[in-house]
Amino acid sequence: MAEENRKVLPGALAALGIVFGDIGTSPLYTLQTVLNDTGSTDRETLLGGFSLLVWTMILVVAVKYATVVMRADNKGEGGILALFSLVGGSFGKHWYTRGTLLAAAGLFGAALLYGDGAITPAISVLSAIEGIGVVTKSLQPYILPIAAVILFGIFAIQPLGTARISAVFGPIMLLWFLALGGIGLSSLLHDPSVLIGLNPFYGLHFLYEHGANSLVILGAVFLSVTGAEALYADMSHVGRPSVRLALAVIVLPMLVLSYAGQTAFLVSHPQIKDNPFFASMPHALVLPMVVLATFATIIASQAIITGAFTLTRQAMQLGWFPSLNIRQTSDSEYGQIYVSVVNWMLMVVTLLIALSFKSSDALSGAYGTAVSTTMLMTTLLVFDVMRERWEWPLWKALPIALFFAIIDVAFFVANLLKIDKGGYVPLLIGLFIYIIMTTWRRGIILLRAGLAPLGERSDKVLQKLRNGEMIRTPGAAVFLSRYESALPPIVMRHVADFHCLPEQVVVLNVKFDTVPRIPSAERMTTKDLGNGIWQINVTFGFVEIPNLYYVLGQAKEQGCTLDLDKLVFFAGDDDVVPDLKTPKMVSPRRILFGFLYRNAVRASDRFTLPRERLVEIGHQVEI
Repeated sequence: MAEENRKVLPGALAALGIVFGDIGTSPLYTLQTVLNDTGSTDRETLLGGFSLLVWTMILVVAVKYATVVMRADNKGEGGILALFSLVGGSFGKHWYTRGTLLAAAGLFGAALLYGDGAITPAISVLSAIEGIGVVTKSLQPYILPIAAVILFGIFAIQPLGTARISAVFGPIMLLWFLALGGIGLSSLLHDPSVLIGLNPFYGLHFLYEHGANSLVILGAVFLSVTGAEALYADMSHVGRPSVRLALAVIVLPMLVLSYAGQTAFLVSHPQIKDNPFFASMPHALVLPMVVLATFATIIASQAIITGAFTLTRQAMQLGWFPSLNIRQTSDSEYGQIYVSVVNWMLMVVTLLIALSFKSSDALSGAYGTAVSTTMLMTTLLVFDVMRERWEWPLWKALPIALFFAIIDVAFFVANLLKIDKGGYVPLLIGLFIYIIMTTWRRGIILLRAGLAPLGERSDKVLQKLRNGEMIRTPGAAVFLSRYESALPPIVMRHVADFHCLPEQVVVLNVKFDTVPRIPSAERMTTKDLGNGIWQINVTFGFVEIPNLYYVLGQAKEQGCTLDLDKLVFFAGDDDVVPDLKTPKMVSPRRILFGFLYRNAVRASDRFTLPRERLVEIGHQVEI
């Protein structure tokens, strides 16, 4: 037990920086947005808003995600794509089938997180820098330029990696949460009676009194839990017990104190129009808190960006995204990666969003639409896990899922009302990513189907080899394969095209593991298939640079008859062309797939093979 505690406690500290950055910076703008939407600062309104904020955090963050959803991990991995792989959804012929609905829910929910990844840094950094406007109005014109420079800097440092500075993320966020709670408690002591708002009746009465406008208010209240999805997505970094401990001991109590303090301050100062977060603290603390808030929002943005990188790698591994160049930036943390294309595209979109909306208040209309939709998709997938994986009876699973679904639908509809205020931005980003994912998957299926008839059957080739009927040419060939079969498709296509095989053939299958380095004794297996053909399966750690010549040299020491001086590498490089007779994809999607396929990272590029020793076997495949 003591050993377990030694792991959980440091993990809880790390979770503050990795998991809770987004939700931890929500007090910067949430209550202000709620009050702007209600248009009133009377006591009943303030107590009702406070009650809604607290119970939204309890039900969505603590009950739904921390208690239920985090149980649905896939070998320790979380996030909606990990959940999607757990339920095994796949597109079928009809939209209403279980597999199709689950696939659409998982993929669209994942795609929307890219929209969230673009908006979160913009609104978080803007809301932090806006605090200097409370210090002096003369600095107001400089808020947007300063925020833009900081946002550019956040993305610019990504290629350097964050392994070194991430060690201080947890302590900084701990200081941030303690400051939230301390300042909130100071204001709360002036009017402790606002704690009566912890009674959920005040929140329900608040919604009843505002009638149809209550949906608009719920859209603002939802900003308090936009980081809830991170609890699930990032739990693999620190572990489920650490996330729950940090939430129960630090995050939730400090957030409640912060919102309670802002509420108590506004009850006593209803005339205040500035952001209540900064207005409620002593003037001397505003500038230090602006600095600390800026660091907190940078950490929150870092977590979101890293989450986008992780999401991209998961999508690639599951076959829903083209291969991109992924670089490991830490030799100890698997999650510390850098994806250049995703980083710079996110930077451009984030800067455009910040410069277009200009303030956190204006951005609040665009924020929440993507996350509320993802949360609804998560509930649908978790219900399937309850029934299929956990084997819960319907009477147990359905009430729990319906309870969460009612809350999710309420927030989903509330956020849809913000479409014209910017809510369309993350939805368009999500739709674009969803189209890429589904187009890539469909295109790869059609490509493989088109390549299948081009090669000969493996049993026929083996029979020719045994009978000595296959022409053997001088030299040594290494076929790069993604299959562990003895004669993979690329060998079959070589035989079909050239009607021969080199005297020495190596079928080389390369895989990457989730550990930093692989011991030499465990790296490789070799198998002599006879007739001068060898099968080699090799595994590299995620920080290792693949050296195929070194691997082949080791294989030679193990008996593989291979002349390294005569090596020629064979890899696949096919082209996609339209099928004029019976097109299998509509023209825009085929063009998109062709673009993605041409620009995806090839095995030859990943292994930096010498061009003069590389032969790429390509065919035109009609789809």
